[in-house]
Amino acid sequence: MLLLTAAIAAFHLIQLHGPGGPQIDVNPHEISSLRDPSVVPEGHFAKGIKCLLFMTNGKVVAVTEDCDTVKVLVEEAQ
Repeated sequence: MLLLTAAIAAFHLIQLHGPGGPQIDVNPHEISSLRDPSVVPEGHFAKGIKCLLFMTNGKVVAVTEDCDTVKVLVEEAQ
């Protein structure tokens, strides 16, 4: 039990929101870069997406928070 508590305390998840409002918990240490979706052709992502999170596992997470807000949350979690 102590090991599990230590593992949980080792990182903090940040709470973001996906298209339509569902909460997404993200490990900030697994974000490799952030991009504004305006660099992607229109219609590729759902309406309301303001930031794309590129993860270390190669996946892309689209969120409704803007990239500046995500940067602040990531810095606070570290």
